[in-house]
Amino acid sequence: MTAIITAFERSPDRGRGLARDMRVRWALEEVGQLYEVRFLSFRAMREPLHLSLQPFGQIPTFEEGDLALFESGAIVLHIAERHGGLLPGDANARSRAIAWMFAALNTMEPQIFDRSLATILERDQPWYEQRLQALESIIRKRLGDLSRRLGEADWLDGAFSAGDLLMVTVLRRLHGSGLLEEHPNLAAYVARGEARPAYRRAFAAQLAVFAAASAG
Repeated sequence: MTAIITAFERSPDRGRGLARDMRVRWALEEVGQLYEVRFLSFRAMREPLHLSLQPFGQIPTFEEGDLALFESGAIVLHIAERHGGLLPGDANARSRAIAWMFAALNTMEPQIFDRSLATILERDQPWYEQRLQALESIIRKRLGDLSRRLGEADWLDGAFSAGDLLMVTVLRRLHGSGLLEEHPNLAAYVARGEARPAYRRAFAAQLAVFAAASAG
């Protein structure tokens, strides 16, 4: 059965692949599963039909048969557990890959996401520079820890996994900030993720939506 996911009709990321449906698209491309996309306006995201799937009015959602899920991390974990290619077969390695999924979303993403919002919404506020400095201090600490752990390895724990998929999507928000480039091994790590054929297919699909919306 073909999965159905939701995505922005007009994404605020302007086709940069930062919207969280990108994670789900990439996971589905990695495991070779077909999917359809239902595009939503911001108004439709607050209407009862969508709120019945996503109580906070966000994207993405995932529907497959009688299963409906929300939260991108939960959706990626579901895909990885149902299809081969994103979680190791060994039980211990599998658990470590899932731990890296949590680390990407709980340890790395909050301040990185807050930084991106601050640069858009708070730039004209008197506290902006102080807030940016505080966020970047935490981000630098986290990046340093991650860089030391990754070392010269290609991926976080052996072969590419769902943990890497989520970590790369989180770190991509730092493009253009100069923070990622302070750790060449992390910049190279993100580039390896972006070079994967499945990632490129997912990115092209999301970019095409922005291009069509702009043309319209």
